[in-house]
Amino acid sequence: MVSPMSTILVTGGAGFIGSHTVVQLLKQGFRVSIIDNLDNSLIEAVHRVRRLVGPHLSNNLFFHHGDLRNTHDLEKLFSKTKFDAVIHFAGLKGVGESVAKPRRYFDNNLVGTINLFQVMAKFNCKKIVISSSATVYGQPDKIPCVEDMELHAMNPYGRTKLFVEEIARDIERAEGEWRIILLRYFNPVGAHDSGQIGEDPRGIPNNLMPYIQQVAVGRLPQLNIYGHDYPTKDGTAIRDYIHVMDLADGHIAALRKLFATDNIGCTAYNLGTGRGTSVLEMVAAFEKASGKKIPIKMCPRRAGDATAVYASTEKAEKELGWKAKYGIEEMCRDQWNWASNNPWGYQAQGKH
Repeated sequence: MVSPMSTILVTGGAGFIGSHTVVQLLKQGFRVSIIDNLDNSLIEAVHRVRRLVGPHLSNNLFFHHGDLRNTHDLEKLFSKTKFDAVIHFAGLKGVGESVAKPRRYFDNNLVGTINLFQVMAKFNCKKIVISSSATVYGQPDKIPCVEDMELHAMNPYGRTKLFVEEIARDIERAEGEWRIILLRYFNPVGAHDSGQIGEDPRGIPNNLMPYIQQVAVGRLPQLNIYGHDYPTKDGTAIRDYIHVMDLADGHIAALRKLFATDNIGCTAYNLGTGRGTSVLEMVAAFEKASGKKIPIKMCPRRAGDATAVYASTEKAEKELGWKAKYGIEEMCRDQWNWASNNPWGYQAQGKH
């Protein structure tokens, strides 16, 4: 069972999904250590998490600047603190970048995860919730995507997520005492409703919503839409967008499941809404939330992009007792609230 003060290690906890999950963990009484190399995130996110939860709860939050690729960083951390479980977010997540720089992705996403498993085993911490991705379904033959479908990644980023899943399955098969949950996220968007934390990618964003957001605040001139000849109602690709706060709550549901279930083995769950939304529908919803017109430019399809991907959410509802609460209106409202309060993200203007 979850003791009132279980201690959780969150890798990549300064990142977009990590920081929102850390807020929810602290609010639910967990003690949290973050390890993050700040490669695609900023320490300011952690400071804001502390302010959001208040002085009392922020006493239960510890930050360590470290890199999973360096086993020494991990061993130092595990030798000082006894962790009850790990939530593993750390990794790079750009599809396009992964096609151009596959080795960078294998190094970060695979070497880092393998090291994490080694050190967890050494210190006898064998419960982990792992960030996977809907990219493991590739271009699915049928939708919605169901957890037991055949997996097939279409780019190096997706393959790193698929390989991490396979590594986890192999380790659990060989060493039965592991309890592993793989969470396959669909498209996380939105922000905390305080407007204090949100997504702040470095450089040109490679996901739709931060891109729209940067156009809305005037940081980018227009939104490039890749592919307008898909066989969909408006020609643009369809995805399952999920509010980051729903996603954060999904991690806590998964964590509770790990503590409560001896024989969970290595199990995958989709975290999505189960509804598909086209790129143009998302743009329209954001325009409505922000009152801004988003100039768009139609571009050719990107290699490796699927036409339509959305989740079957029944397994998570049934086994984790979790269901997404928010729709695209709330996603766009909270994203715009974050963007309008922080047009340059966590930094002062022009520091990016």
